[in-house]
Amino acid sequence: MESKTAYSRAEVRRILKINENRLRAWERAGLCAPQGQFEFVDLIALKTLQKLRENRIPTERIEQALRSLREKLSGIDRPLWELKIVSDGRKVAVLLPGGKMEALTGQMLFDFEVSHLRSVATFEAPGQAASSPRLLEATESWFQRGLEREEQGEPPEAILEAYGKALELNPDAAGAWINIGTVHYREGDLHEAEYSYRQALKAFPDYALAHFNLGNVCEETGRLEEAVEHYSAAISLDDAYADAHYNLALAQERLERPMDAAKHWRRYLKLDPASPWSAVARRALDALLHVTEGGATGPGSGAPRSIHLGS
Repeated sequence: MESKTAYSRAEVRRILKINENRLRAWERAGLCAPQGQFEFVDLIALKTLQKLRENRIPTERIEQALRSLREKLSGIDRPLWELKIVSDGRKVAVLLPGGKMEALTGQMLFDFEVSHLRSVATFEAPGQAASSPRLLEATESWFQRGLEREEQGEPPEAILEAYGKALELNPDAAGAWINIGTVHYREGDLHEAEYSYRQALKAFPDYALAHFNLGNVCEETGRLEEAVEHYSAAISLDDAYADAHYNLALAQERLERPMDAAKHWRRYLKLDPASPWSAVARRALDALLHVTEGGATGPGSGAPRSIHLGS
C-alpha cells in the first residue's frame, strides 16, 4: 500500500486536535495558505505552529519570527516547512547545523549542558569576508572554552583570557565582545563593559543585544538619554524584544515622559504577560494611568528596577 499523501481539512483538524476557527486564524495571519487538501509536510508545519501556541507565543511574535528568518537565512522562503523551529516559551529559535539561533535577533543560543554549548563567536557582519574553516574552528574552540569556564565558575581572568584568544583570531567576533563586556559588567567595570559592547556594535551594527546591554551601562552611569537611544535601537531591530521595552519604559518614566513610558509598559505586557516582571510592569503602568493631569511622574522609593544584561 502507498502511504497517504493528502489530508482533508477534517483529517488535519482531527490529527492535530485543532478546531476550524484556529486553522482559519492561522490562514488569515498568513502563517499557512488556505487549502482544502494538505500534504504531510503541511501537517509538520501546522504541528510546529501548534507547539508555539502551546508555549504561549503570540501570533504576532510568530509572524515576526518567520519574517526575520526569511530575511536572515538566504534561500529560506517557508521557514515552517524548511526549518526545525522550537520555543522555550519566551524565545522562538531555529535548529541549525551549528547550533540553535534565536529567530528574531539572529543570536546563537546554547543549552545549559556544556557538551551542547553553541556561540556567536563566528557571527560575521553582512558583507564581511568569510574566514577559513580552520580559523573559524579555532575561534569557536576558544569561545567554547570561555563559555565552559563561565559555567564552571572560574575566575574572570581565566574567562577573559579564553574570549580574548577568540578575538585574537577574529577581532570581529561580536559574540566574544558581548561576553567580555558582560564579564566586566558583572565585575563592576562599566568602562570596560561599555568599550566591549561598542566593539560588538562596530563589528555588527544591527546587533540588538549589544544595543540593549549598552543601554544598561548608560542607564547605570546616569546617561538616560543615551540609554533611551540604545534601547530604542534594540527595539527598532527587534520590536518583540520584551526586556528592551521594559527598560525603555523605565528610562522614559525617569525622564518624566509618562506617555512614552506607558506605551512601552503596554508593549512589554503584551509580549511577556506572564513573566515575574509583568506584575511590576502592571503596577508601574497603573500608577502612570492614575497620575492626575499635570502631576509629577518621577521615580519614587518603590520604583521598579531595570532588567539587566542579556548574553
